[in-house]
Amino acid sequence: MVRAEKRRIIYVEDDADMVDLVRIMLDPTRFDLIGAGDGRAGLSQMRATPPDLVLLDLMLPDLGGWAVYQVMKEDADLCNIPVIVITAQNTPIDRVLGEHIAKVQVYITKPFTPNELRTAVNTVLSSQV
Repeated sequence: MVRAEKRRIIYVEDDADMVDLVRIMLDPTRFDLIGAGDGRAGLSQMRATPPDLVLLDLMLPDLGGWAVYQVMKEDADLCNIPVIVITAQNTPIDRVLGEHIAKVQVYITKPFTPNELRTAVNTVLSSQV
């Protein structure tokens, strides 16, 4: 049986415990999850080795999540990387901004279940050909 290559995910999140929690939720035999503690570090890692998927927190200490997303969309090397927003920002305007204006692939609010995260990741990655 041939084993598929692990999918690379960068999680831009300043809470290291949250990165560890998400790493536990995702199957380590299928996914290589790399944490980036702020927006600039996340963009740097994306440019060094483009991931299959970005998980993006919106509240970051240096460059906010929407600013990171905007930089990604304007960069020819990063613009096609799918993004799942994972955030505590759960007002109706936040969700409309994320889903309908920015058009992120999935907008997940904290707290979320492991199944919700796994379903979102699998759906987004399976839609990438």
